[in-house]
Formats: sequence, C-alpha cells, structure tokens
Amino acid sequence: MGLLLALFALIASTVQEATAAGADYPPSAPASIPWVDAVPRAEPILRYGNKSPYEVHGARYTVLGTNEGYREEGLASWYGMKFQGRSTSNGEIYDVYGATAAHRSLPIPSYVRVKNLKNQRTVVLRVNDRGPFAPDRIIDVSYQAAVALGFSEQGTAKVQIEALPQEGIEDRRDQPSAVHRYLQIGAFSSWQSALDLARTLQRQWGQNWYVSPVDVDGKRLHRVRLGPFEGQSALEWMRGQLLDQGFPEPLRLP
Repeated sequence: MGLLLALFALIASTVQEATAAGADYPPSAPASIPWVDAVPRAEPILRYGNKSPYEVHGARYTVLGTNEGYREEGLASWYGMKFQGRSTSNGEIYDVYGATAAHRSLPIPSYVRVKNLKNQRTVVLRVNDRGPFAPDRIIDVSYQAAVALGFSEQGTAKVQIEALPQEGIEDRRDQPSAVHRYLQIGAFSSWQSALDLARTLQRQWGQNWYVSPVDVDGKRLHRVRLGPFEGQSALEWMRGQLLDQGFPEPLRLP
C-alpha cells in the first residue's frame, strides 16, 4: 500500500509539474491536412489585443505602432491542444490547424513570413495572439504551422520572421534559392477544389503539398504546389512520377 501511494504521489507530482511548465500535446494525424498560407489583407488595428504597454508575469511589453520593416531571427515554438478552442488575444478562437501565430509586440492583426533557417521552409501566418513569454523565444506558431515548417517533433526551431505588407503582394511565399524548386500541379478558382486535390496528393505521396493563393489579372487563384526540392534531380524524379500517374504536365517554379 505504501508503494502504491508513493507511485500515485509521483504521478500527481509529474502531472502538476508538466501543467505548471505549460506542457502541450499535438492533435491526432496533423500531417493529413495540407498546409494553406494565410493571405495578407488590409485589416484595421483594433483595441482588442493591442493594449500597450501590458504586463505578463511581472514583465512589461510594448506593442509596436506598425509592423513596417520588422525582421528578426530567434527561436520559434508551437502551441497545440492545450489551447484548442480558447480565445486568442483579439477574441478569435484558436485552431491548431490554422495559419496563425502569437507575438509579443507586433500589432494585431499582422501578417508575417516565418522561415525555418535549418531547412528553408516558409509559411505565412496571421498574428492574432500574444506570446510566447519565455524569454528565449520570439514567436509561437500553431501546431500545423510547426508541421509545415518541419519542427513539430523538436518543439523549437531557429527562424527568421519578416512582417508583410497587408495589400499589394502577388506571392506571399519566399522565392527559393537556386537549389530549391517547386512543382505546381494546378491552379483553381475554387479554394475547395485546390484543397481536395492537395489532400489527394498528400495521401498518395506523403509530401508537403501546399495551397497557395495568388491574384492574376484581378482574379484570385489557388495553386497546388509541392516543394521546395533540394536539387534538380529530386524535382525531376517527382515530376516523372506524377506524369507516370497520369497527371498533367507540372509547372516548374523557380
């Protein structure tokens, strides 16, 4: 009995410590959902989530008057099911599968491009929450964003954050360097059609298929893309596989 009580006490202590440390856990099967970038658009900066200065755990923070020219490198982390369904700082509901992020000082809402400096993957996120308040981290991204960036299992990653203008941008994603390439399998006026194709391709190939919005001649299209590839040979191999499966000629994107 004494041993059993001691075991219960140890379990309770472990749970309490994990809760105090902000322990989180991922949703089930996140890789089955293709990634979709946030689309920057003009939005007013409302009072919700933009109180300045504000205090958390005794530390004081100031919200920037604008996101113009903001660029920073540091550690990113993610937050998952512990916060699912809770209100963010501007009153929206947090979704672990959404293209959102938390930042201590950018105006809410802001749009940022986040690049994993280890693998060069990028996502575009909408800042609608405050955090992270660990001093060694500069941004908290949704769990699905961490999956798209390739650091969900590690928990943190060295990233570069760049604020984006909220109108007048044709392509929100970083142009890859000379050794990175994308394949585009289609472009659709219907977001749902693009998402359905991306899901089908992801189930079949298990690759990082993206739905990326773009405005062409005043018309919004949704492109289904794969990449970036680490070298031309990998891109050409996948292109050949797609053609063998009966897909139309994929576009090579620089």
